[in-house]
Amino acid sequence: MSVDFFGMIYTQKQSEIHPAEGGPIDRDYVRDFALAHENAGFDRILYPLHSTTPDGFLTLAYAASFTKRIHFLLAHRPGFIAPTLAARKLATLDHFTGGRVAVHIISGGDDVDQRRDGDFLDHDERYARTDEYLEIVRRIWTSDAPFDHKGRYYQFEGGYSEVKPVQKPYLPIFFGGSSEAAIQVAGKHADAFALWGENLAQTRDTIARVRAEAARHGRDIRFSVSFRPILADTEAAAWERAGHILNETRRLRAGQGLGQGSPLQSEGARRLLAAATDGDRADKRLWTAIARETGGRSNSTALVGTPEQVAEALLDYYDLGVTTFLIRGFDPLEDAIDYGRKLIPLTRELVAERDARGLRKAG
Repeated sequence: MSVDFFGMIYTQKQSEIHPAEGGPIDRDYVRDFALAHENAGFDRILYPLHSTTPDGFLTLAYAASFTKRIHFLLAHRPGFIAPTLAARKLATLDHFTGGRVAVHIISGGDDVDQRRDGDFLDHDERYARTDEYLEIVRRIWTSDAPFDHKGRYYQFEGGYSEVKPVQKPYLPIFFGGSSEAAIQVAGKHADAFALWGENLAQTRDTIARVRAEAARHGRDIRFSVSFRPILADTEAAAWERAGHILNETRRLRAGQGLGQGSPLQSEGARRLLAAATDGDRADKRLWTAIARETGGRSNSTALVGTPEQVAEALLDYYDLGVTTFLIRGFDPLEDAIDYGRKLIPLTRELVAERDARGLRKAG
């Protein structure tokens, strides 16, 4: 089975070691970033979501206008756009990108961020709303006739879309969230389940839980894991670079009046911090220091080493059933280019060899 590599796109240069400068949108950077990922051999680019950042629909439409092959993944929060309208917007974007869009559903793990856009539901209520939302969106994408709906969170009459997705029967649905409420919704709706970069034992546990829930609905599901690879020509140089990234992260956070971050409400953030309780290093190459420093915010765990060593570490996750790796660097544009030189092709080569020899372990 082949593996896919996803990147992450921003509208300006920024990371834990690069504070954002200038305005929130740098059109040249978006263009260069999209083309860099396409030229490096990535399969898809995620545009993430926060309540204060530029609109994802328009950002991905702009990025797609400069590319021909690479696909896109739009992070989307249910609750702020009616599901009937969201279905039409996503189907429209799918047409204008030539069938290159998937949607990553994020119900929200931070009350503060949700309330900036007027959402005051609690954690489990947000997932219950997501369940109903996705039922409607999928039906709008596939229904040949208008229909009425009266549910707990949404009500409409004659809901219908003239525009259907290019991809059939509908856009791929990615899903995030590690709580029990999240896994129940993922089992019903997700085509792919996305995890942050946890250790192997945690990843094995989550995959088993999600697979069991999906099986209850007669469904199969793919898995994606996110990492921040830190590469160098030697292992010592890679760890030296990791140390520099940690020191620079601490320096910038201190300059902003921030100490060590407290965890978000999301179960994913708690699990990342749990991975760091026994020290900054886990398994072969997993480095959790940035996750601890930032409170488990976003995908903040790294795999550290030479390209060969990191590729071997990725194979351990492939053995668990992971077929997609979302990788982004602390030097976002430069690292995306660097991943394409060796890490991406080498990992694909090793996976192909492993499959040809029948060496993949059962997840």
